[in-house]
Amino acid sequence: MKILGLCGSLRSGSFNASVLRTAVSLTIAPRELVVWPDLGRLPFFNADVEQTEMPGIVAELRSAVGACDGMLIVSPEYAHGTSGVLKNALEWMVGGGEIAAKPVALVSASTAITGGDNARAWLSQTLTVMGAQVIPQDLRIPQATRKFADGRVTDEPTVAALRDLLDDLADAAAKARENNGTLA
Repeated sequence: MKILGLCGSLRSGSFNASVLRTAVSLTIAPRELVVWPDLGRLPFFNADVEQTEMPGIVAELRSAVGACDGMLIVSPEYAHGTSGVLKNALEWMVGGGEIAAKPVALVSASTAITGGDNARAWLSQTLTVMGAQVIPQDLRIPQATRKFADGRVTDEPTVAALRDLLDDLADAAAKARENNGTLA
């Protein structure tokens, strides 16, 4: 089972990138969590470009989304929504349809007490419009400065909640594959 991870932050010390690193370390075969390396490499979305000459990096992203069984999207909150870099990536995915019916789990880490609630709500609404299957379980990590060290989640209850979310996502992905007739 292949899960694709996307991080909505480009910051080198990002708590959200740390969540993905921790999630990778919690993923045990036969599950695999592959993190898309850098959404910052995507050009700004342009529908004319999409229709005439699809950038290779965009085709690679769409292919990765199409090939995965589910997605883990981790994003900070900016101005009561997600980051521009993640919004741009989602805009490139709208026309491809690869995300349709794909199970998606959402996480946000923030120094604020709200834990990025608005980012997850924005993402849930946007992904639902795109046809993704946003699972009802999500993870908010408020007051993140207290829960991370050395680029990893260190707070045990948060690690346990992340492990549970990965299990919920894997269950949803297995169910989706089964419903599509691809499981024996």
